[in-house]
Amino acid sequence: MLLLGAPSPARAADGAITIGLQLEPPNLDPTSGAAAAIDEVVYANVLEGLVRLAADGSVRPLLAQGWQVSPDGRTYTFALRPGVRFHDGHILTAADVAFSLNRARAPGSSNAQAQAFGTIARVDVIDPLRVRVTLRAPDSGFLTLLSFGDAVIVSPRSAASLATAPVGTGPFRFNGWRRGDSLTLARNPAYWGRPASLAKVTYRFIADPTAAYAAMRSGDVTIFPDFPAPETLAQLRSDPRLRIVTAPSQGEVILAMNERAGPLADVRVRRAISQAIDRRAIIDGAMFGYGTPIGSHFPPQSPDYVDLTGRYPFDRAAAKRLLAEAGYPHGFTLTLKLPPPSYARRSGELIAAQLRAVGIAVRVESVEWAQWLDQVLARHAFDLTIVAHAEPFDYDIYGREDYYFGYDGRAVRVLLSRLRATTDPAARHELLGAIQRRIADDAANAFLFQFPHLGVQDVRLRDAWINTPNQTLDLAAARFDGGESGAAVAAAGTGHAGLGWLLAAAVVLAAVAGLGVRTVLRRAGVLAATMLAATVVIFVLVQIVPGDPAAYMMGLNASPRAIAALHAELGFGGSAPLRYARWMAELVRGDFGTSYTYRVPVAGLLAERLAVSLPLALLATLLSVAIGVPAGYLAARRRGGWTDVAFSWAARLGIAVPSFWLALVLLLVFAVRLHWVPAGGFPGWSSPGAALAALVLPLVALAVPQAAILARVTRGALLAAMEQDYLRTARAKGLSRDATLWRHALPNALGPAVTVLGLQVPFLLAGSAIIENVFFLPGLGRLVLQAVAQRDLVVVQAVVVLLVGMTVLASFLADLAAAWLDPRLRA
Repeated sequence: MLLLGAPSPARAADGAITIGLQLEPPNLDPTSGAAAAIDEVVYANVLEGLVRLAADGSVRPLLAQGWQVSPDGRTYTFALRPGVRFHDGHILTAADVAFSLNRARAPGSSNAQAQAFGTIARVDVIDPLRVRVTLRAPDSGFLTLLSFGDAVIVSPRSAASLATAPVGTGPFRFNGWRRGDSLTLARNPAYWGRPASLAKVTYRFIADPTAAYAAMRSGDVTIFPDFPAPETLAQLRSDPRLRIVTAPSQGEVILAMNERAGPLADVRVRRAISQAIDRRAIIDGAMFGYGTPIGSHFPPQSPDYVDLTGRYPFDRAAAKRLLAEAGYPHGFTLTLKLPPPSYARRSGELIAAQLRAVGIAVRVESVEWAQWLDQVLARHAFDLTIVAHAEPFDYDIYGREDYYFGYDGRAVRVLLSRLRATTDPAARHELLGAIQRRIADDAANAFLFQFPHLGVQDVRLRDAWINTPNQTLDLAAARFDGGESGAAVAAAGTGHAGLGWLLAAAVVLAAVAGLGVRTVLRRAGVLAATMLAATVVIFVLVQIVPGDPAAYMMGLNASPRAIAALHAELGFGGSAPLRYARWMAELVRGDFGTSYTYRVPVAGLLAERLAVSLPLALLATLLSVAIGVPAGYLAARRRGGWTDVAFSWAARLGIAVPSFWLALVLLLVFAVRLHWVPAGGFPGWSSPGAALAALVLPLVALAVPQAAILARVTRGALLAAMEQDYLRTARAKGLSRDATLWRHALPNALGPAVTVLGLQVPFLLAGSAIIENVFFLPGLGRLVLQAVAQRDLVVVQAVVVLLVGMTVLASFLADLAAAWLDPRLRA
């Protein structure tokens, strides 16, 4: 992956860098998850394997300093490096290698490459530094398999905690993880190889393209892998601090065709589609010129690559002739289903127009990932789709009999079988070329372009990334010119503390308002009944309506055994009433369950996120009151004057302007251009000044629209109050206009404003998800969006319950405050 960004001088000088990632890893165990973000963080940095791949795809030693292969290609004997220690001090031995490989191939293994590891027949420890692996059959790709993150060597003492606290042998140690915000690594001073130049590495998770652009331009992020906004690269290229770097990735973007029946089963039709597509126009239109045209399913940077882009040149006349030859002179209609990524949606619109030009009518359907997995990958209910296949060495999919595009790959299967049994480099080169040519000749799919790594990095940054087939950000040799180097917030009780403060405020307000104990208890009973009803609705919607929640979370291809294991782990077994009763008992104890994604208690996640969202919501509320109420008062006091007109128009504008648009403007002006405040992120409350500085722009973006609403409500209530007889009587007795407004009208006019505030606080707490994305803040709104995207129903359920509780309690507080302001409401 390429690394992009613009570091601040201070961070460069002390040997620390900040890396921006679009996706946060769901956990940190590469041996039990297929998410690329896991390898980007821990592989080669924290966890290492026996071997690694060089940029040209050749296998190089890593923890194994050498190996021998038996003449029959079935036995591999590895010699380990002496003196290698895990981060916990445990010395690496052959027993650790045997444990790791056996764990990967064990029945029920959750390793993404478990099927490939099934080729291992046994693993034998020869002595502390030598291990022998015997295969069931020769497999020339075995060493390449050992270079994947799925094959890292782990210790039996720490394997169970890899997901949350990985312990490896790499040049960096795991240092901490603030979920939703950042993850840090620290240099391993006892590394067996050359120690890293960087003392600290911080990963920041920034999904929003505008936020990524602002973070780099402001210097908050040093480098950014796979920058999400290619349309801004021209602007970044003009910045003298930055250097743009591009390279082909392992991701082949293809127009996949369902070849099981209909027109697409005819190779002439598939060839016609390939010739109807202008690849360069797609790269220019969908990728802003970044990308490499391909003619088969193979990465251009590989030494075994065969350039087949000329096999089907863009030729509409030839495409029409092929369609007529296949019996479709007037064309036909196909459905093109597009997943969410922008490259797919943009490419799809262009391809639909190009196919219409040769007579093929295309109906474009945009689907979400869950729909794509169901309709395209699982049920094969599609004609065409566009997707990037990012896995390295994945040309073997054309030998799978029931893969989603239904290609008849009998000839490819023969070639793949010969490839696995061949170790001679020259013979393998010929076989790989034959595979590419066969796939192209059969027009198995329409091959579009190699997805590019798009990089922007500080001009002083050196050796931060090498474009290897592995999905990793290897930082072992990363340094700045000149060789500069340098040798979780305590918020566990934040959620309970926040609720405690709100309850305390309710008691104080009840006493001040003069409400009787019976009245308070009656209202509290209504609150409890509302919460109970809400929990029933939430439970039904989350655990019953989707069907089996465990099957939904694990995905469409999960085995019954895996689903049953998740039932037991997360307590989804038993009847619905029993599950509800068990869940309510846990809620009463403050137990929100365990996150399916992060594998940590949800209560801790809520506490971390509330440490950001609750102060942000309360500060935004206070700011909106400080602006809105005085503005409404002054407008009403000068009714019809220029002050009233100015404040009224400002309020209309404040209500009309979307908060996210205001956030972007504030970000670009005050963070990117003026550098007054950070562009985003949250450093934690251990440094209150830095924390408040990080919240300045978000709270302004949230408070301004709410202040505009309060100003309008306050002005209207004041004007209505000024028409009442008691105010005219006060004026007739000689009380001044200002005194009448301040002493009599304002207290009565604040009732509607307090009611609005009761609705604003929960909205600010949960409805700020877009703002949190813009400023990449680890808040509650962003957590629920992540949980929905990751199908983590346990977290979704807990967050919704918490938000409902906050909403009901805020409404209760608003009622008490209104009773304090208006004695008539105390009865």
